[in-house]
Amino acid sequence: MTKPKLIVPKHVWDGAQTEKTKNELEKVPNPVGWRIVLFPLKLEKKTKGGIHLTDDTIQESQITTNICKVLKTGSLCYTDKERYPDGPWCKKGDWVIITRYAGSRVKIDGGELRIINEDEILAVVDDPRDILPANIL
Repeated sequence: MTKPKLIVPKHVWDGAQTEKTKNELEKVPNPVGWRIVLFPLKLEKKTKGGIHLTDDTIQESQITTNICKVLKTGSLCYTDKERYPDGPWCKKGDWVIITRYAGSRVKIDGGELRIINEDEILAVVDDPRDILPANIL
């Protein structure tokens, strides 16, 4: 079966431009205001004990996890000095803990992203493996 062709009006895309290939981080939406984009921790396909996890199990764990990596922050995050006198709670690249079902979910290839408000961060952890149960690593 052939792939359907996308028809785009000339005023939107003239066809003369070549589409550049984007790396994965460039595909992540840019948060606005005080929002933060997170990538929930994704389990490996095989546990330390040798149990193979199904794709459904991995996807379910990513939906319900509360450990995420900060991918991007909005331009207004942690700028209020009265509210955050000690500075930002987290920065790009940090592992953070959030409430289980916090934020909005955006489906992407390989899982989903969470977009949350800056004040929904509960804690920052150095390494998520330090706080995960040993039976799922």
